[in-house]
Parts: sequence; structure tokens; C-alpha cells
Amino acid sequence: MRLHANVFGEGVPFLILHGFLGMGDNWKTLAKKISESGYQMHLIDQRNHGRSTHSDEFSYELLASDLLEYCHSNNLKDVILLGHSMGGKAAMFFAVNHPELLKKLIIADIGPKYYPLHHQDILDGLSSLDFDTLKSRGEVDKALSVYVQDIGVRMFLMKNLFWKEKSELGLRLNLDSLVQNSSEIGVELPEDSVYKGETLFLKGAKSNYILNEDEGRIKKQFPQSQINEISNAGHWLHAENPTEFLASVLEFIKN
Repeated sequence: MRLHANVFGEGVPFLILHGFLGMGDNWKTLAKKISESGYQMHLIDQRNHGRSTHSDEFSYELLASDLLEYCHSNNLKDVILLGHSMGGKAAMFFAVNHPELLKKLIIADIGPKYYPLHHQDILDGLSSLDFDTLKSRGEVDKALSVYVQDIGVRMFLMKNLFWKEKSELGLRLNLDSLVQNSSEIGVELPEDSVYKGETLFLKGAKSNYILNEDEGRIKKQFPQSQINEISNAGHWLHAENPTEFLASVLEFIKN
């Protein structure tokens, strides 16, 4: 499995795993600021996303093994790993199976529990796009708006658009595989899995992904963890309150 990554900066390797239907470049602005403090940033596209290899198979075990292969092929160890949403769950699976490669772990707005499927409207909207008839970003936006009312979510999804040829748009996602395997996105981290390294969980104050009643399980599976809340932010906490998010990350990795 070939993972595409945007790598820049010098210092301690700092790997970022994006969320479902995202890509590494979603994190470019924040990563540039982190790199200024002496970190080599690796903005990774996970399988079936961005410019990474497409596959019919998709699970957190596979995402974790893809990352292991990436670390080995790039001689990376003592890495800081940050994952958001789906990327956070992939980071948890990686941490419990390969703790020897990690220096610190940061999980953005997701817990180890099971999450019911809640992306169906988005997947239906993306699946409905007919690039034989849709010839501009504006037309794609209009078609998506039937399924996805939130303009911010549509803008995020449309970052996957690219020109396959001069007059033909396409998606960088392997949409067929992600639709087929959508039930894998909510899978829980096995309850007997434990990562004993230093971990920071960041949750959005307006998000319902990490609830107060989830904190007991987090502390059980990540005994060296702390949970910080990012104010005025929902699930996209790094985009909604980047200043506070960055400050929390830098404080954690420098201490």
C-alpha cells in the first residue's frame, strides 16, 4: 500500500491522520505553524483518500498496518502522532499495536467507543454526482446542496475535486470502496486494548463525539491521558478554533 504524504520541516517526526473523506492537505495551515517549533510534518493521505492507493479493503487494522509500513519505509521512530475523527481511531489502533514507535499521541474529537453510521447523506450526495453533466465546481456544489445543506461541509467535501482531464472533473476518493465499507468507520477499539504512553484527547465544546460518560473508558484504555476541551468549536475543532487547538498541541508536545 503506497501512502502519499506531504512532508516538510525538520526535527521530530510529527504525523497527522485526517478524518473520513478528508486528506492530509486539510491540515497544511496548522502543520506549518507546528513545524516552526522544530518538527518534521508528515501530512498523510490514508488509503482510499487523497492521492494514496485505492483498495477494495478498508478497516482500522489495515489503516494501522499502512502506517506501520510508512514508518518502516521512512525509518521513522519516536514519532508524535495526531489523528482527527477517523484518523484518530486509526491512530488509536496503531498506538495499541505499535507503542514502541510512538513518543506521544494526540486524538482530536473521537473516543475509542463504537459510533453509529451518520454519514449517509454525504455518501448519497457524493454518489449522486454525475461528472458527465457536471462541468464546474459551482455545478457540483449545487448538486451536493440537495443532500448536504451545510456549506462548510460542502466546501470540505469539494476539496476532493480535481480535473482528471481538461473538461472532466473527478473525486480523489475511492468512493465505491468507502461506501461499501462505511460500516467500518464507527468500529470501536477493542475494550481490552491499552496504550500506556502519554496521550492528549482534544474535544470540541460544541461536539457530541466525546461525552462526559466516555471519559472513564478513555482513562481505562489510555491511562496516561488527559482530556482538554477546545472552546467555541464543534467536531472540526482544529478549523473552528485553530489558535486554541494549536496552543494545546504545542503545550502537550513540549512538556
